[in-house]
Amino acid sequence: MDNTLYVGLSRQLTLQRAIDVTANNLANVDTTGFKVESLMVKTDPATPASASATDPINYVIDNGVARNFGQGGVEQTGNPTDVAIAGEGFFTVQTADGPRYTRDGSFTLSPQSQLTNSAGDPVLSTGGSPITVDPTKPSFNISKDGTVSQTDPVTASVTVLGKIGVSRFPDQSVLTKQGANLYDAPGVTPTPATNARVVQGAVERSNVEPVVEITHLIAIQRAYEQVSQMISATQDLSDSAVQRLGKAA
Repeated sequence: MDNTLYVGLSRQLTLQRAIDVTANNLANVDTTGFKVESLMVKTDPATPASASATDPINYVIDNGVARNFGQGGVEQTGNPTDVAIAGEGFFTVQTADGPRYTRDGSFTLSPQSQLTNSAGDPVLSTGGSPITVDPTKPSFNISKDGTVSQTDPVTASVTVLGKIGVSRFPDQSVLTKQGANLYDAPGVTPTPATNARVVQGAVERSNVEPVVEITHLIAIQRAYEQVSQMISATQDLSDSAVQRLGKAA
């Protein structure tokens, strides 16, 4: 009976983790560029806690988090520093720990007139350099391919300031979450996302669907309750068996 208890407890641990993941999805339903996550589990063959070691038994264990990098809705903001990616790819920002990747295009201008994310990390061009605008000229323009330019109001000449880099990863499982809506890809060099379209004055909303996540949460809670009932019934059966054996002795 110990085997049933341990298997049940292993399942409860993964269900608790699944609740945490789903709750985090719901908490980030309004987070720009957030990608919905789901828990992955696997079985872990192990020596039974009781009975002979040849009897098969599998525990349930956490096997990491999967992310759905599907497109979120593009919402117009009218802010010229906001940028959304329509299609595949990630912006690159330069952090203190090195380049990081994000779908969050809620950018702003630093005191040095550099295009940065909300944490002040510079947004990098395709050449790997920060993009600096001229504060003495009218607001800049970002074309669909990410080219940033400004027009001189007197001469009407156009100055290209750089091109926002949009990179893609053929295998997105290499991306590791770093917090603050950033991802890292240790040891992996991304390639240009040539088919991506950049939209100025807009941001990509989270791809979390609240109704779906609430449904998941209810299903997880019900599964947890069922496992709890199974554990309780198994424990009652074990107690009853001990009592009967004690009387027989």
